[in-house]
Amino acid sequence: MRLDTFHQFAVSALAAAPDVLSAEAWDRGAEHLRGIHVTLTTGAQFWLGVTAAAAPGDKWEGPEIPVEGEPPAEVAYPQLFENGKASPARAQEYFAAALANSGNKQIAEAYAYSSEAQTPGFGVIFQNEARAFCLIHHTARPGQGVGGRAFDLQAAV
Repeated sequence: MRLDTFHQFAVSALAAAPDVLSAEAWDRGAEHLRGIHVTLTTGAQFWLGVTAAAAPGDKWEGPEIPVEGEPPAEVAYPQLFENGKASPARAQEYFAAALANSGNKQIAEAYAYSSEAQTPGFGVIFQNEARAFCLIHHTARPGQGVGGRAFDLQAAV
């Protein structure tokens, strides 16, 4: 799955998750990159940067040829909130589950990054061996806007 296709799909898949109020494309302005702004049912917000790596031999030219297989087995959504707040670590697990539970046959695996990763986020491996990477760039409590510095995340929102 190519970057533009994944971006559109991920917005829809995240919006369908039970504890998500909305998910929409995040205009990253001059960076010209893809992003997703996720608002949880509590009003907490996460801004995700989205990048991708092409499948072996795919130069992202010409028509996209979907490769399908068995989608990931559905998983239970992990607990997102603790004392009414979501941490980036909990959010990455929850967002990965939303992609895994989408039933998309192009997805081979969706996973949260390790707790030892420098930046929280999640990844997707596709049946054609392409990959997508989603990093949490910003967090905000209800009513706040996107913060100033990317990756300066609040502990819980």
